[in-house]
Formats: sequence, structure tokens, C-alpha cells
Amino acid sequence: MAGRIITARHGRPNLSRDVRITSNDYGAWWAQYDASGLHPDETPPTSLIDLASKAKTVLSSTLPRAIETARQATRGARDVPADPMFVEAPLPPPPVPFLKLSPSTWGVISRCVWFFGYAPAGVESHRETWKRVREVADRLARLADEGDVLLCAHGYLNWMIDKRLRATGWRRAGREGGNKFWSWRVYEQVGADAATGQQAAAAAE
Repeated sequence: MAGRIITARHGRPNLSRDVRITSNDYGAWWAQYDASGLHPDETPPTSLIDLASKAKTVLSSTLPRAIETARQATRGARDVPADPMFVEAPLPPPPVPFLKLSPSTWGVISRCVWFFGYAPAGVESHRETWKRVREVADRLARLADEGDVLLCAHGYLNWMIDKRLRATGWRRAGREGGNKFWSWRVYEQVGADAATGQQAAAAAE
């Protein structure tokens, strides 16, 4: 029987959102966010530590907040390979001048315009990210053939992975924390007949 797939969102980064900035400033703020590790006060929930201890494979994205999340979840007891295929879906600064908003608000606007096709030169598009997510889900499924696999990654990417896994023969078997920092989801393979139907539907997308 195949192991489980667990996806976890990173802990809270060490960067304040309590500022008001322009869209152009948001690009610089997001770059700083990507370079930030976890806030010194952050600790993983015991439930995630337990899942990590049982996982045969633990992976993370190459961003510091995900790497440190994996390190804390495993208590530093193992080497965790990091791969750029697991980085967050892009959040390009929206083409909205003059306004000053919080980074969280800019993030919502950015995600919406990106979702509907806005991707400046050099930015991975929504369609391209879905292609990457299909590759991520396939890789996690292969690794799960050998036992539980835990991926420490990012909120929106994990949401996309959730959609893909549930369309290709996996069911959500548990979750904690919603979509907040340190949240996680566990997936198990469904029965063969149900999986065949889901995979056929996914192939038709």
C-alpha cells in the first residue's frame, strides 16, 4: 500500500506586514519576503513534528522560510533536499499606480490579476504554474510508493497541489490549521475504481 502525501505551509516569516506601500514597493517587499527566514518566535505544532517523524521522505522549496520550516519540523535530525520546483506561485506587482496598501492587500490583488493572465516578462504564468504543479504531484505520488512523503512549501502552491492530487486518485484524509502558517494536509490514495475515474477526468482538463 502506498504511503501518504503531506503538504505543509511554512511558518511565519520574519518580516512585518504592518506597512503601507505602492505597487512598485510591493515588488521589493515580496523579494524581501522571499529572502526571509522564520520569525525567531516560531515553532511547529506537535502534530507536524509527528508527521515529519513518520515520513520516509521530507522535501522543501528552496526559499528560506520553507527550508527552516522543514528543519524545525524534523528537529534538524535529517538532511532535507530543497528543490525550486516547490517554490510559491508568483505574485507579480499589479499594474495599479498611486495607491498605498498593505502587503496583504497587494497580495490578494496580485493573485487575482495573475490568476486572470497577468504575467510580465520573466514571470511564470498561471498556465505554466499548473504545468509545474502537475509535475510536483506526479513526483510526490512516485515518492509515496515508498512511504509517507512530507513537502514543506507554500500556501497557494499547496492549494494547487490539493486540486491536482484530488483529481488524480488521492483524497484528503486530514488537515490542520486551514491555510494559516504551519497548516498541513494529509492525502491517501482512494480505491482503484474511483482513482481511474478521477484520473480520466484530470486527463480531459
